[in-house]
Amino acid sequence: MDIHRLIKLANNIGSFFEADPDKTKAAQSVATHIKSFWEPRMRRQILEYLDSGRGEGLSDLVLLALRTHQQELTPQN
Repeated sequence: MDIHRLIKLANNIGSFFEADPDKTKAAQSVATHIKSFWEPRMRRQILEYLDSGRGEGLSDLVLLALRTHQQELTPQN
């Protein structure tokens, strides 16, 4: 999938949870949503993008969610 599409999808999820004043809880919610609804290849691709040192275009909340919960989001295969 195009990385720009994944960035947009991730940011849309982040926008939904942005209203939560507890950013730790909001980041957990973003990570839970991504883990529950994204295919492993999508998760792998966004994490590879993050690991490449870029992360450009991702909102602060999404970056926090991906960095904080990277291990649980990493597909096992």
